[in-house]
Amino acid sequence: MTKAEIVNEISRTTGLEKAAVLTTVESFMDVVKEAMAGGQNVYLRGFGSFIIKTRKEKTARNISKNTSIKIPEHKIPAFKPSKVFLAEVK
Repeated sequence: MTKAEIVNEISRTTGLEKAAVLTTVESFMDVVKEAMAGGQNVYLRGFGSFIIKTRKEKTARNISKNTSIKIPEHKIPAFKPSKVFLAEVK
């Protein structure tokens, strides 16, 4: 499902204008991105959590050059669905 499809569905079910729904959806995504960029997790009860995971440093191999390189510790965004969400998907 794309962002446009999400906006259309919300607009259809709520009766709000598509422009207002689009602004709201984009604002939500901006707030989540800014919070996570600032090191905060975002918790949405009954839906899930947008969390920051830390990947530890590891050694990787460049097969074409037959060399080893170190990949430093880094952070990645992740989504962890709630138990209610998982139950509905299963």
